[in-house]
Amino acid sequence: MSGLVPARLGPRDVVRVGLAGLRTRPARAVLSALGIAIGIATMVAVIGISSSSKEDLLRRLDRLGTNLLTAKPGSTLFGDQAELPETAPEMVRRIGPVTGVGATGSVDATVRRTDRIPVEVTQGIAVQAASPDLLATLGTGTASGRWLNAATERYPGMVLGSEAARRLGVDRAGGRVFAGGRWFTVLGVLRPAELAPEIDRSALVGWDAAERYLGFDGHPTTIYERSADASVNDVRDVLARTVNPEHPEEVDVARPSDALRAKAEAAGAFTGLLLGLGAVALLVGGVGVANTMVVSVLERRREIGLRRSLGATRGQVRTQFLAESLLLSASGGAAGVLLGAAVTAGFAAARGWPPVLPAWAPAGALGATLLIGTVAGLYPA
Repeated sequence: MSGLVPARLGPRDVVRVGLAGLRTRPARAVLSALGIAIGIATMVAVIGISSSSKEDLLRRLDRLGTNLLTAKPGSTLFGDQAELPETAPEMVRRIGPVTGVGATGSVDATVRRTDRIPVEVTQGIAVQAASPDLLATLGTGTASGRWLNAATERYPGMVLGSEAARRLGVDRAGGRVFAGGRWFTVLGVLRPAELAPEIDRSALVGWDAAERYLGFDGHPTTIYERSADASVNDVRDVLARTVNPEHPEEVDVARPSDALRAKAEAAGAFTGLLLGLGAVALLVGGVGVANTMVVSVLERRREIGLRRSLGATRGQVRTQFLAESLLLSASGGAAGVLLGAAVTAGFAAARGWPPVLPAWAPAGALGATLLIGTVAGLYPA
């Protein structure tokens, strides 16, 4: 007499049996899946927001260019503040691949909205002399009014950086501000200079006007230079010697775009910390699923006994509870991915960033939920 052969459970049967177990306790299933969803949504949103921020920075770099170099005075051998030669901007223009040169020079003066404001109240605004080609070299423009030209750079006119204008309460050209004991006409207000934020906090006057009205000594304090992309490193190697041939060691050369790139990398490092917090939330959700499955097994002993008496094998019962755990985790993971993607899109839209979610993020999130579901369901099964 041949032994009885237990019926086989196909994939559809396993899913149907697993869903039946979840439908009998919907509130508990929803709460358990919610824990998984919160963890997954946190991780997906963190990855998406970080990727969107980084993409925005990289697009800004592409738009602004990475071929801008700056040269500033460093320190002398004895630790004193060095000084750039007055002829430095003209010398830099003679470098072959250079396409644009602009310069600013610090002026010992303060700018105020009126002459009634104490001279000590500077609001962090620097007064600087500026060369006419500074704006073209930086790649920015005016939000209101016009930039210095060959005529206005010799007279008491001033162009305000975007932040300087905000602090002074000036929103358009045409008004007056008080600097160096006399009134200056506001010729223009600049748009933000993303690669030179110090310009945003500056009040700029013409080179000749700075010497005539504000006691400027004619020495530049920052030289901005643009060159062909392929020649940036070559220009960087000779820039210090060109600016100050006698003491090139007293010249500090930098690439402003490196700061934006470093900011993008720093954002990636911070993402790791937030992902760790999301992983903790996911782990807590996995513990919740495991607890739900243990309680489910304890409450359904009669059902298990009945199924065994009807011919179900121990493996089929294990498969049933493992399927319930996987379905519970997968539903929470899918909801978490959708929620995380929605948060990413909403946050990116609010900040004006391009919404970016790497393809591996939702795939990895779903893989993590299945792993959590498997681990959480093994012992109860």
